[in-house]
Amino acid sequence: MVSTEVRILAGSGVCGAGFRAESLEEGIGKKPHFIGCDGGSTDPGPYPLGSGETAFGRSSIKRDMRLMLLAAQKEKIPLLLGTAGTSGGHPHVATAKEILLEIAEEEGLKFPLAVIHAEQDKNFLKKCFRQGRIKPLDPAPMFDEETIDKAERIVGMMGEEPFLKALDNGAEVVLTGRSSDCAIYAGIPVREGIPAGIAWHAAKILECGAASVEMRKTADSLFATCRGDHFDVEPLDQDLRCTPQSVASHSLYENADPFRLVESSGTMDLSTSVYEALNDRCVRVSKSGFAPAARYTVKLEGAEKVGYQTIVIGGVRDPYILRQLDSWLETGEANIHKRITDVYGDTITSDDYVLNIRIYGKNGVMGPLEPQKELTSHEVCLILEATASSQEIATSIATIARHKILHEPIPEWSGLITGLACTYSPAHIERGAVYRFNVNHVLEPVDPYEMFPIEYMNVN
Repeated sequence: MVSTEVRILAGSGVCGAGFRAESLEEGIGKKPHFIGCDGGSTDPGPYPLGSGETAFGRSSIKRDMRLMLLAAQKEKIPLLLGTAGTSGGHPHVATAKEILLEIAEEEGLKFPLAVIHAEQDKNFLKKCFRQGRIKPLDPAPMFDEETIDKAERIVGMMGEEPFLKALDNGAEVVLTGRSSDCAIYAGIPVREGIPAGIAWHAAKILECGAASVEMRKTADSLFATCRGDHFDVEPLDQDLRCTPQSVASHSLYENADPFRLVESSGTMDLSTSVYEALNDRCVRVSKSGFAPAARYTVKLEGAEKVGYQTIVIGGVRDPYILRQLDSWLETGEANIHKRITDVYGDTITSDDYVLNIRIYGKNGVMGPLEPQKELTSHEVCLILEATASSQEIATSIATIARHKILHEPIPEWSGLITGLACTYSPAHIERGAVYRFNVNHVLEPVDPYEMFPIEYMNVN
């Protein structure tokens, strides 16, 4: 590898989301110095982090991982897989590692592997909290030692340094727990002499695979070439193209500030970036900056269980009900709460459960923020959502809600009505445990490696 040019192949935006095998092959033909792929994020919400499960099925993850591993081993280049199994906690890493070893056995592959862990020991976190090393981001929920205990797990988002340490110690494949998406791609170019602003900006574009193309069809691979004063980025499907606008717009993706993107080791400054079309498919980006952090920080992500949930899905089409939908549901919800009191008495209170009625077709997506106040559709979908301390109570409340809404009367009709058409039988669906994020903080480590132990093994 030479410092004047680093070529990078991003397999996909997420391992498990897929990519064209032909695109990966096209990228390999361009002789990349390494292959990278992110394995997850917080995009699927708190459930994967809290439950330890993956957002994609095992078969989807294995298909993508197999193709990338085979390509990297054939070309004798590193494969870097970050945020294993969606959230990068111990169970997620264990699942991804199991899949990786299974592929190696099936394909007869031998290689040195590094597994970098990111789930944090709770006693360590409590010690750091007492030392004042955990600081809130904005906005931040209440955080104390009880918060740590309540969390199912808390992970730290590693930077580029643990990846590089693993490579320096001989790993050919690096599988990590929670990591910065960009860190997967930025570390090697910076180490090889590419300016940090160029390397980190290229990493930002690469981390979502082909999401930076115009008229994206599906998840796919992306290729970037980093040089001393710029990087070039291009899709690998010949039917796709990058444009200055599509690449610049992706630079702003998932960021509160359109020009400043914060990482553990510093902040990208894209305020001076220049985007130029090299041809109808490839874009050159230059003049991106990077300001080193005054203090190295690691973002923490945690999820705690809030209870168990049961839902009922049904539709309302009756025009008489739709004309008075808000008041009909308000009365219906009051009757639901009254019936819950009849059933449970004082053994549970309104603080022990949450009943939520979502109205799709009116404000199901935006809720109270929806600017369109009038109902204009001929039907709506109702989701009756009950959350409680146990699955039994959640299901009981959901079934009470279904029956009450089903037969909630209207002034225009004096007899029994049936106003809700339920989609399934039984009408209720038990969703199991539900979680919420409970941490939005950073930790100031002693060094970039303190929180991320590395496990080495020879796969053979």
